[in-house]
Amino acid sequence: MTFYSVDPATEDVIASYPAHTHEEVDAILSRADEAQRSWARVDVTERALVIRRLGEVLVDRADEAAALISAEMGKPLSQARAEVVKCATACSYMADHATLALRDEHVATEFASSIVRREPMGLVLSIMPWNFPFWQFFRFAAPALVAGNGVLLKHAPTTMGCALLSVEICRAAGVPPDLVACVIVDVPDVERIIADRRVRAVTFTGSTLGGRAIGALAGKYVKKSVLELGGSDAYVILDDADVELAVHACIQQRFLNTGQSCIAAKRYIVHHAVADVVQQRILAELNTIELGPLARRDLKETLLDQVRRAVDEGATLYVDGEISDPAALDPGGRGFFVKAGLLVNVAPGSVADQEELFGPVASMIVVNDDREAIAVANGNAYGLGAAVFTRDQHRADTFVRELQAGSVFVNGAVRSDTRLPFGGVKDSGYGRELGMAGLMEFVNIKTVVEV
Repeated sequence: MTFYSVDPATEDVIASYPAHTHEEVDAILSRADEAQRSWARVDVTERALVIRRLGEVLVDRADEAAALISAEMGKPLSQARAEVVKCATACSYMADHATLALRDEHVATEFASSIVRREPMGLVLSIMPWNFPFWQFFRFAAPALVAGNGVLLKHAPTTMGCALLSVEICRAAGVPPDLVACVIVDVPDVERIIADRRVRAVTFTGSTLGGRAIGALAGKYVKKSVLELGGSDAYVILDDADVELAVHACIQQRFLNTGQSCIAAKRYIVHHAVADVVQQRILAELNTIELGPLARRDLKETLLDQVRRAVDEGATLYVDGEISDPAALDPGGRGFFVKAGLLVNVAPGSVADQEELFGPVASMIVVNDDREAIAVANGNAYGLGAAVFTRDQHRADTFVRELQAGSVFVNGAVRSDTRLPFGGVKDSGYGRELGMAGLMEFVNIKTVVEV
């Protein structure tokens, strides 16, 4: 089997990558396992120095990496470069804090000595998506490596060039040979890798459907797993909100990366008292947005189908500031481009409320009060992020308490931060990345007692 990288702006094939054979995968696993055992014996302070250097090399090669990201999945260059620089911040943060966080903890007991020790787990398989091909990998890899683990990268087939460049950058930074390795395999071969006794854990970022499959395999072979899955984040705009602030956040976080983000502001839940002004301001902003193409043809087709079904259910679509047929989203020509759109008159429980729309189309749902807003926000299967916009601290506190999400932002756009845990609840997954919680996901907590 051969995997192809296709430029989504032109539909031209830019590279091909033959899949590894079973024998090649076994050899990669053997080398990675040996490299990890040696790395685990390196003091954490020395490991941290390597991870700090990794951040520096990422910054040095940000332009090169950004160009490849843009070519393989269509992201505007400015956004692609920002993605790579953000990877460097994750490396710096883990380098700064790992030594203290991973130190032995002495616990007072009746024994002569009681110690809680945090040790590496071993080899961790990372199954990564195409939408943030550097960030999704390095936000996992930085804490995993500094904790003493080895990393196997199974990347999305369409961003295999990004995968190989990520491994190359790790080597250039002084990460030992084979400690970070790329396996070029198809989905059916993933089970064979998870089943291998040398692999101790798996982390997956992607769709909920894919997460269910990986979670089941991890359970079958008793492997630790972290799943960061889909989302349909609700941005609740109350009647006392700063509308300008709220609209800016909604636009920023819905259309970043052409709407291809798990924590995009996919649903605008708006109090009826401000619904008209919110709608008009959003429509005024749509034509100013910089959009690249969607990453693949099937993603474009899926989005257009979802919008067609939403309109059939009674929603109204705006494109270019006017009520439009779903076909107006497609500008035609080469490339997987889609125009920005806004669905209004969206009913709770409908397609645009229940499904994750992975592209530059937002859904607006009007509610009568806070209780209804909370019910609608919590009314689908996802629970990754949420935001509420209000000037009333008491109302904000109520939403923070009641919203079912891994992250809740007040008067601001939801975003991942290297210093803070990130992850979801419900069908958005389990486990955490980033922050100290992310560092601890792939350590073995060993209790050592001297009687």
